Amino acid sequence: MALRSYDAFAKPIDGTRERSVSGGFITLLASSAAALLFLSQLIIYIRTETRHSMHLADSVPSMLFDPNQRKNPNFNLAGHLIKVRLHVTFPHLPCGSLDYAQDGGISASKGLFQHYHSKPYTFTTRVPTVQEYKLAAVGGYNDQNIHTLRKNGCTLVGTIITPRVGGSLSVTVSPDSWIRATSMMTFGLDLSRMMGDKKPDPFHGRLPNVTHYLHDVTFGEPFPAGTNPLQGVHHVMDNESGVALANVAVKLVPTTYKRTFHGAKETYQASVSRHIVQPETLAAQHSTLLPGLMLTYDFTPLAVKHMEIRENWLVFLSSLVSIVGGVFVTVGLVSGCLVDSAKSIAKKID
Repeated sequence: MALRSYDAFAKPIDGTRERSVSGGFITLLASSAAALLFLSQLIIYIRTETRHSMHLADSVPSMLFDPNQRKNPNFNLAGHLIKVRLHVTFPHLPCGSLDYAQDGGISASKGLFQHYHSKPYTFTTRVPTVQEYKLAAVGGYNDQNIHTLRKNGCTLVGTIITPRVGGSLSVTVSPDSWIRATSMMTFGLDLSRMMGDKKPDPFHGRLPNVTHYLHDVTFGEPFPAGTNPLQGVHHVMDNESGVALANVAVKLVPTTYKRTFHGAKETYQASVSRHIVQPETLAAQHSTLLPGLMLTYDFTPLAVKHMEIRENWLVFLSSLVSIVGGVFVTVGLVSGCLVDSAKSIAKKID
C-alpha cells in the first residue's frame, strides 16, 4: 500500500527491512508531532521576552547653561538638557490675556521667556483650529458659531530645551488681565482703563474661565511601550466663576528602552498627580499663583531599563535538533517494544 512506503521504522527480517502499514501510520504521527514542536519552538524564538531592571540614575551637574548653548540641537545629546513639548488650548481665554512662564520668573509678560528660549525652541500662541476648539470647549457651540467662538480662545504650542533638573511650567491669565478682571468684579471699576489702557475688556466684566485641554505634554523622547498620562487631558473649572488653578505634579523616571536589532533609546516615563486648587484656597494662602495651569516636574533618582531579548540562535538550533531527533528515537523505541511484545504474545498463543 502507499502508506507502507512512509514507514521510517522498518524492521529487519532476514537481512531486509520490512515496511508495514502500521509503521507508515506511526511515521506520519511522529512527523506531525515533530512539525508541531518545530513550529512551537520557532514561535518561541521569534517572540521576544521583556526584562525590567532598576538602578540609580546617572548624576547630572546642575550648572547654569549659556542660553546660546541651548540653541544647539546636538547639545542635549550630552544628557544635560531635554526637550519639553507643550500643546494646550484655552477655549475661553484670548491670547492677549494669556501668560506663560518657566520656573516662575522666566515669563513671557516680562520678556524673559523669549530671551532664554529663542527660535526654533520656544512657545507660540495662536487662535485654535476648529478641531482644537472642539476638543477643548465643553459644549456651547455649533457648526454655525464655532468659527466666531474659537477666536476668543488661544492655543499654546511649542518645544523648549531645559536643564535636566526639576522645574515648573505655567500657563495662566496674564497679571494685567487678572488685575483688570478682579477690579471690575470687586469695585466695578476698570483700573487699567483709568490708568490709560484703552484696550477693551476681553472678559466683559466677568472673571476669566480658565478651562483648558492638554493635547500633549512630552518630556524628552516618549516611552514607546507605555501611554502618556499628559495626553488628551481635560481640566474643567466647574465652579461658578470658572476660575481655578490646575496643579499638575509630574515625576519623571529615566528609562532606557532597548529593542531587538535596534539601538538603545533614552526615554522618560511619567507618573502624574493632579488636583484643582479653588480660588478660595489661593486667597486664603495668599498665593501669588494666577488661575490657569501649573505644571511642576522632577526627576526620580532611580532609572529603569526596559529591554527586549531573544533566545540565542545556537540554543534555538540545538533545541530543534533535539526535538526532531528525540521524537523519532522515542517513537522508534516505543514501536519496537510494541512489535516485540506482539510477537511474544503470538508465540505463546501458538
